[in-house]
Amino acid sequence: MHLTPEHPVAVLLHQGIRTQDGKTGLTFLRYSEANIVAVIDKDCVGESLPELTGINRDVPIVASVTEALPYQPEVLVIGIAPSGGVLPDAWWQEVKKGVEAGLSVANGLHTPMQGIVETLQEGQWIWDIRQEPPGLGIGKGRARSLACQRILTVGTDMSVGKMSAGIELYRTARKRGIKTEMVATGQGGLMLFGHGVPLDAVRVDYAAGAIEKAVLEVGQDCELLWIEGQGSILHPGSTATLPLLRGSQPTGLILVHRCGQDRIHNCPDVQIPPLSDVIQLYESVASGGGAFGEVRVKGIALNTFSLGEKEARDAIAQTQADTGLPCTDVIRFGADVLLDGI
Repeated sequence: MHLTPEHPVAVLLHQGIRTQDGKTGLTFLRYSEANIVAVIDKDCVGESLPELTGINRDVPIVASVTEALPYQPEVLVIGIAPSGGVLPDAWWQEVKKGVEAGLSVANGLHTPMQGIVETLQEGQWIWDIRQEPPGLGIGKGRARSLACQRILTVGTDMSVGKMSAGIELYRTARKRGIKTEMVATGQGGLMLFGHGVPLDAVRVDYAAGAIEKAVLEVGQDCELLWIEGQGSILHPGSTATLPLLRGSQPTGLILVHRCGQDRIHNCPDVQIPPLSDVIQLYESVASGGGAFGEVRVKGIALNTFSLGEKEARDAIAQTQADTGLPCTDVIRFGADVLLDGI
């Protein structure tokens, strides 16, 4: 399933507007076709969502689920992903109040709600997104049999904009009339597209196989397939990148980097190498040293959110000169430059 304009939605984003914990909800706000009637973030009550986030969606920000109810939502989307995927108890109590008020819930947390909610009203539902799909096996490299191009977004760190880059490229390809599809691999992407696999809910032995299965299902009838990236091969806690590479058997990569970031977030002892070295690393791992054929980074999606426009354009030009690859900020300046490179 996925959420459509028929669903009036409130997005739970406590402390997520100003932190990386809210990337799921913010991406949903930027791209979803759903009718979003309220955002819940007690730290930003009454402020302007467009001014805070750059997202051109004028939605009121309220302090609680109770204060969102007068806007008549039918669905509560949990748009925050705290470390470990567990909500503080006070926020769980808010979710329960929403359920008691008759709201359905799109739950992207690791903790399922099906066992917590005892009774539902007629037409009310709970969607626990992070559930391992049935019928999985190990990966066997079968995605290489597909005729379509398969482009995977990879990153220098977690939470740098891999999903947004993939979505912008997908939307740009659609506007050009290219037969294109996208495989979602996280809770935010699944809310938007309704198909894919919640990769971090899959046992590690079956992770590559789960991606392979999803890619084979979606990639049969398109020219250009986008695979939503997760994690980073540079992050000491990330287990997602390798099964994505092996399961999707990409024909090309888009590298996503936050401008100016030189160390892994929350791991300050881990330095991010120069982008040219990161490119070489990803290309070597993706190709398996030649076992899977040549795989190249096709372009750089630079996250310049912290910069003014002139500084952003200068950074893009410098990155392009340093790497010899097409580069842009797909949110600010569109994805055409990268799509042309592919």
